[in-house]
Amino acid sequence: MPGLGGRGLWLGLAVAVAAAAAMAARLMGWWSPRADFRLFIPEELARYRGRPGDPGLYLALLGRVYDVSSGRRHYEPGAHYSGFAGRDASRAFVTGDYSEAGLVDDVSDLSFSEMLTLQNWLSFYEKNYKFMGRVIGRFYGEDGLPTPELTQAEAMMTKGLEANRQELIEKQRFPPCNAEWSFIRGSRFWCSQQSGGVSRDWIGVPRKLFKPGVKPHCVCVRTTGPPSDQLPENPMHRNRGDLDHPNLGEYPGCPPLAITCSVPL
Repeated sequence: MPGLGGRGLWLGLAVAVAAAAAMAARLMGWWSPRADFRLFIPEELARYRGRPGDPGLYLALLGRVYDVSSGRRHYEPGAHYSGFAGRDASRAFVTGDYSEAGLVDDVSDLSFSEMLTLQNWLSFYEKNYKFMGRVIGRFYGEDGLPTPELTQAEAMMTKGLEANRQELIEKQRFPPCNAEWSFIRGSRFWCSQQSGGVSRDWIGVPRKLFKPGVKPHCVCVRTTGPPSDQLPENPMHRNRGDLDHPNLGEYPGCPPLAITCSVPL
């Protein structure tokens, strides 16, 4: 796999941007008006719990109703996820709180990463179960159109995707070090062409990466070529890779270009 110095990083960035754009398009597609859906009121949806005499087995996620009859063993009365049936319990998909207080649709205080978990669940239901309609309430109005709360949820997912994209770019630029700890010898950090799960054509040297609000951690830093954030049209560089990045620090007592660094207790 080509390294991500200079041109490679920009290629990786372009791929990540394209992926985020595709996901944003999918989100917009889920919310957009459709002519072939039914509107439910919560009291009506509550009848779809898979009990004898019930008209079906449905659940809702972010206001979207799915027929989960094909997964009956998971959602029917007495099953582990029976609490999701006949209601929108979006919050519980993230929190794992299956009490009556937790089986609710309020996701307003969830974090970006939690909203991405919810988006993954939405992808799962879109792929595996039939979409039946929308629930009038928190996420859809009586006209079947998205409410401001659904727009906010979508915005949180989009921001979460952007945060993931940034983390991916940073991991490609600064892959995590291999590490081991011994009660006798302390910590040892080292770099390889696979460290951090990032395949590349360079090894790098261990450095501490400092970020606001986060404990410093060891990353592998490329030592040759242009900085990763250098624009392709600017060919001048010092052939030091990313060693001069301001958020990096050397480990005391370690040779600057050593690929292995030991930190005694």
